Amino acid sequence: MNETLSDPKWIGPMKEELKSIEKNKTWELVDLSEGKNPIGVKRVYKMRENRNGEIIKHKARLVAKEFLQREGMDLEEVFTPVPRIETIRLVVGIGNNNNWFIYQMEVKSAFLNILLE
Repeated sequence: MNETLSDPKWIGPMKEELKSIEKNKTWELVDLSEGKNPIGVKRVYKMRENRNGEIIKHKARLVAKEFLQREGMDLEEVFTPVPRIETIRLVVGIGNNNNWFIYQMEVKSAFLNILLE
């Protein structure tokens, strides 16, 4: 892991992720309330390859260790928006019926805004 922190291939993606977090005001550092547990984070590293198996992109993400949270203690509600295949088919069908252009895009970063006390 220490090798990753000093590898130039990963430094750029890590800095880009931190800039995105700051730009989107994802976090606000505050003092920890008495009796509350901090939510830890970890880095997730992935490499995107082309059809020939050549590495074309390095991705670094900073994610919350939500598995450490306890329902009723650290959070009240958990929600992760994941589209169902039926929803995708419906949207494509509506677009087709209306002769709309449909584009696929990659979202670089998406954040849920939920207030955690």
